[in-house]
Amino acid sequence: MELWRELLALGEPLGIRPCGLGARDTLRLEMGYPLHGNDISEERTPLEAGLSWAVAMDKGDFLGRDALVEQKESGIPSRLWGLRMKGPGKIPRPHCAVYEGGQHVGETTSGTYSPTLKVGIALGYLSPRDGFRPDQVVDVDIRGRRAPAVVVKPPFVQSSPK
Repeated sequence: MELWRELLALGEPLGIRPCGLGARDTLRLEMGYPLHGNDISEERTPLEAGLSWAVAMDKGDFLGRDALVEQKESGIPSRLWGLRMKGPGKIPRPHCAVYEGGQHVGETTSGTYSPTLKVGIALGYLSPRDGFRPDQVVDVDIRGRRAPAVVVKPPFVQSSPK
């Protein structure tokens, strides 16, 4: 506790203030960073999560390599996409069903209001993996009401501070 108070005192002239997990979650979601336990888990592969860049398939054997090779050959069953709501007031949360043409195609894993974009955003797994593309419109079921969202490739906001 003493360290915390000292850090706050040192940061006060710079305008540093404490923030909670909600702020962290909003910032990481705007950047499209997956959260373990929500967006990535032992039930999902890095290929499904769009993290194939983090797996060196050409650097020898590793635990799980055979499963990833098989998934690449047979097809990835679903993929993590970004969803940007088309209008204000609709804020997706985890476990919202996603529909395309009336058919259930996935579920959100994280969702919140983006203060930067002034609209609801979410990450969610959509199936089939190759059935979606950026700018495609889907519907997200938010508390029993379907609202349109645009499929996007994260990040939701520009990563450069320009």
